[in-house]
Amino acid sequence: MDIDGFRAELETRLSIEKEYLILEISSMNDYQERLELLGKFNEKYKELIKRLAAENGINLNAPYQTEDPSNSENLSYEQIILGKTMSIYDKLVDELYEEITSIN
Repeated sequence: MDIDGFRAELETRLSIEKEYLILEISSMNDYQERLELLGKFNEKYKELIKRLAAENGINLNAPYQTEDPSNSENLSYEQIILGKTMSIYDKLVDELYEEITSIN
């Protein structure tokens, strides 16, 4: 799987996880407990990356093969995936935070 395909699949699955967490918010009265859902969402993000990598036979610790062999950065697949997907995570966690803080 290419990185763009990985990113798209991660975004879909992470959006679903966000929706499940939003459903949980309505049953919580404690504001601190609702804020803890942000940490839970972060864990889901990490788990989904590992799960998708396993499903696609990607070793997250393996060096990422660039098209330019003279590139000496030697980043791992995990570093590349995190770099390419962090904007998705940021957008969805912001949406989750808005939901958490909008409920009184």
